[in-house]
Amino acid sequence: MRNRALLAAAAVVLSAPPAVSQLNLPRPSPRASVMQVLGTTEVVITYSRPAAKGRVIWGDLVPYDKVWRTGANEATTFQVSADVLVEGQKLPAGLYSLQTIPGKAEWTVIFNRNAKLWGAYDYRPEDDVLRVKVKPRPAEMHEWLTFAVTPTSSESGLVTMEWETLKVSFAVKTDANARALAGIREAMAKLKADDWRTPYDAAAWAYDNKVALEDAAGWVDQSIRAQENFWNLRMKALIAAESGRSSDAKAAGEKALAAVAGMARKPPADVIDDLRKVMKGW
Repeated sequence: MRNRALLAAAAVVLSAPPAVSQLNLPRPSPRASVMQVLGTTEVVITYSRPAAKGRVIWGDLVPYDKVWRTGANEATTFQVSADVLVEGQKLPAGLYSLQTIPGKAEWTVIFNRNAKLWGAYDYRPEDDVLRVKVKPRPAEMHEWLTFAVTPTSSESGLVTMEWETLKVSFAVKTDANARALAGIREAMAKLKADDWRTPYDAAAWAYDNKVALEDAAGWVDQSIRAQENFWNLRMKALIAAESGRSSDAKAAGEKALAAVAGMARKPPADVIDDLRKVMKGW
């Protein structure tokens, strides 16, 4: 009797399917990912892309007012390499499952610390790190669910999910400018007397991003003291004009143009022409 029981148990084990399939088969909802750097922060979304296939999606295949995996198969994940603000609320750096609660007039976007869920079956609200409210909007037909991250400034962007004829977006903002300024100030404290390029680069970055212009004026002066040249004189002129000091801007611009004559390697002609054009407005 004992031998028969052992044989029967062995037969059951041998006939059972393996826990993990060895086959690599195509999925009806293929995996996808999108990565975008906002400022210096990496934003990565990994998800599975279901197709509409002529089905009624919103309020039917995807019910209203219930937690949805925001994709297919494994839960969609959202990862940021540094702390960010999502719709103005802080989300710490990390990897999250991205759940949503679709509604006719409003969606709830959920960042949950359990990133290893299958769908939303084991979702627990007590693991939520952040919830934000957003409005759905009509969109052109998207057969396959699609995520995109679009930069909107040097340190912010918009995450958009589109499927069928609907899209939902939420804003992500980083502290890239604050971190860049902290790095610049640290570099300025260690600056060598003959280094004109580092303070020039710092001033040019501040001018391009329209931040800390008073500091930028000091940095470009440091650059000029180290080595006066067309580039830092031109930047001094641009920063002065942006700060409303037209007479200072014109004086620096004229010195920059005069410096061109003594240069072995001339600046590109279009850069010189652009400077002359903007100086007419000063």
